[in-house]
Amino acid sequence: MEDLRRKDAGSSLNRFAGIMAGHATSWYPMSEQTHFGFESVAEREKARKVAGVFDSVAGKYDLMNDLMSGGLHRLWKAFTVERSGLRDGGRVLDIAGGSGDLARAFARRVGKSGEVWLTDINRAMLEVGRDRSADAGVLPPILQCDAERLPFPSDYFDCVSVAFGLRNMTHKDLALAEMHRVLRPGGCALVLEFSRVWRPLSGLYDWYSFNVLPWLGGKFADDDASYRYLAESIRMHPDQEELKLLMEQAGLEDVQYYNLTVGVVALHRGYKF
Repeated sequence: MEDLRRKDAGSSLNRFAGIMAGHATSWYPMSEQTHFGFESVAEREKARKVAGVFDSVAGKYDLMNDLMSGGLHRLWKAFTVERSGLRDGGRVLDIAGGSGDLARAFARRVGKSGEVWLTDINRAMLEVGRDRSADAGVLPPILQCDAERLPFPSDYFDCVSVAFGLRNMTHKDLALAEMHRVLRPGGCALVLEFSRVWRPLSGLYDWYSFNVLPWLGGKFADDDASYRYLAESIRMHPDQEELKLLMEQAGLEDVQYYNLTVGVVALHRGYKF
């Protein structure tokens, strides 16, 4: 049965893989610059670099999440699902869902009558998510797509979520606008992301981020550079208030955020009315 689920998921992934690829080469102007960690790069180059990071870490993604957070990422995601307010039959889109743990939690929340899509722009991460989901016996539809151009109808989902993926997107405003577009009126957008830690702990947190994280990456994933990028990308990401403003500018309303673990992570929630 598990092999059959994997085969079906693989067919779905193959069927939809690269759905946006025909537009990829013309989407980002070559002259525009953006950040890849602390480095300034062309927008098109950032897409390649981010893809390289996740191609490299996909196989050890869940292990590294547990090591880096001491398992706290599971509590952060459980809090996110609880704050969604979803019930049986709900429709959910999980963007940049990677290994699929949040999508699987949503699938359990909405039950067999619900609908949960697991999406990511990175195929290697989706393959991990497919396999993890098949092993867990909870296999949502899987789609490879660009969060800045979602191939879903407007006003469709009860909830759209992104966990630890927004900071890697080149045009965060476009991704948030797409989240708003595909939400039905009354639906909510959830953004779980690294944020600004409580100021008295910022020095200790910086030391941990730029010393311990790359060391863990080198020792357990044979890739210290990707985890150095992680630390840098967190510093370049908007803080709690800035992200709240971005969500409001995208059309979301009643936006509020919850600081988790003294601000290491924040959950932002906004609605479409």
